[in-house]
Amino acid sequence: MDFQPDLSTLTDDELESLQDSAQRVRECYRVLEKGGLNVVGEVLKGQGTFYEMEHYPKGDVFDRDTLSQYYYHAHRPDNPEHGHFHTFLRLPEGEQGDDRTMHLIAISMDAWGYPIGLFTTNGWVTDEKWHSAGQVIPRLGEFEIDHASPSWPVNIWITHFVRLYRFHIARLIRERDQVLERTGRPLDDLLEDRSLEVLSSCELNLETWEATVKRELADREARSS
Repeated sequence: MDFQPDLSTLTDDELESLQDSAQRVRECYRVLEKGGLNVVGEVLKGQGTFYEMEHYPKGDVFDRDTLSQYYYHAHRPDNPEHGHFHTFLRLPEGEQGDDRTMHLIAISMDAWGYPIGLFTTNGWVTDEKWHSAGQVIPRLGEFEIDHASPSWPVNIWITHFVRLYRFHIARLIRERDQVLERTGRPLDDLLEDRSLEVLSSCELNLETWEATVKRELADREARSS
């Protein structure tokens, strides 16, 4: 499946927002690389031995104001990734009873600490109440980690990374639901099926996506002049 969004359907403001997020992501890479650092290394710093399935940093990263959360871990030894981030929103009290966690997307990272892909997971993977595409997609813009712990550049990076790829993420979430629907099986059974883990995925290339957005903006400017 081609996960390149149709940019002709986006407004100028949406395109400019994507371009701004791409610049913010690059700025995070710049300041980290200047110190010989990377996104994953910052999250694992001071956490001791790296164990599969453990959450890093310990206790996860949570913004109480935006109700956004993430953690990093690894549990796919046969996959080319080093590990991945899971991103979530915590819903306001009363929306989901005791289980208020909404999984957004997982971000695959390589051994050098850079993103290589996005993927969605089945319900048992993150042990959360299931939320449909219609529930998740309208809330993607709410994700924001607006504090400096454990790393300010990492928190800025993950906030703008989700914004930069929000249209890719939306398509992956819709495909996730379609994969489950096509089985014709009861949803409750599917969500606990250990043979179904990753339900949709795509590879990423920041340079290509950023260039595509810039080209669309330039074309629009040329047409309007």
